[in-house]
Amino acid sequence: MQNLQTGKIGEEMAAAYLEEAGYRILERNYRCPFGEIDIVAQEGDTLVFVEVKSRRSENYGLPQLAVGPEKQRRISKISLFYLQSHRLEPSDVRFDVVAILLRPKNPSIELIKDAFELAYGR
Repeated sequence: MQNLQTGKIGEEMAAAYLEEAGYRILERNYRCPFGEIDIVAQEGDTLVFVEVKSRRSENYGLPQLAVGPEKQRRISKISLFYLQSHRLEPSDVRFDVVAILLRPKNPSIELIKDAFELAYGR
């Protein structure tokens, strides 16, 4: 399974999982000049920016560990652009990570709510 295919399968699984958990999906693969965020959703009154990380094994670490400080800053910039372009206030905003392991016999999905806070910097 190629990395792109792994990512697409993971994003499909994540969207279905989030909808089942009560999230309303607003955007998928939202792109702006700062990059792309996998899912923009709403849970109650909270706008949620979701990064999906999928791996086929734990050989290179857990998927959620790939959302480090640099990626958090990039996602933060994208979220601010989204808020500004949609004329929304950044009052109830949250950053979640969906970590997916696509092991052949035992796939798993983990939702990490409030995985990080709005990150500033370069």
